[in-house]
Amino acid sequence: MQKVERQGENMENLINIKNSIFAGIGVIGTAIATLLGGWDTALQTLIIFMAIDYLTGLVVAAVFKNSKKSKNGTINSFAGWIGLLKKGITLTIVLMATQLDLLVGTEIVRNAVIIGFITNESISIIENVGYMGIDIPDPLIKVINNLTKKGE
Repeated sequence: MQKVERQGENMENLINIKNSIFAGIGVIGTAIATLLGGWDTALQTLIIFMAIDYLTGLVVAAVFKNSKKSKNGTINSFAGWIGLLKKGITLTIVLMATQLDLLVGTEIVRNAVIIGFITNESISIIENVGYMGIDIPDPLIKVINNLTKKGE
């Protein structure tokens, strides 16, 4: 009987720990999103494009063995860490732009910076897809060209 009670207590403790971890992640995520100017479509799009770029880069290296980031074209953990570091620095620049907007009382700098980075991520994704041998549809190329002009 005591063994069953202990198992129940252990399960309850694990659930409490899990809930605490998820709550902590939620608080940290909310704080980061707030510092980056709020979770809006622009930031969401940037994060999604960053993830797609990273994942397509991994596929190019791991599956197609056609990466330009390593000597033999295969996956390289150092190149992966460099990629993640660059993504982190990108978000740091967005943080700086957000603070500049707050200082000046506008929303122009942050949005321009995010559009510029979305354009860079788009170009990188297209390069990765090209390394896979997949053709890019013309309408997508036109949208990216328009974004490039808008970012400039």
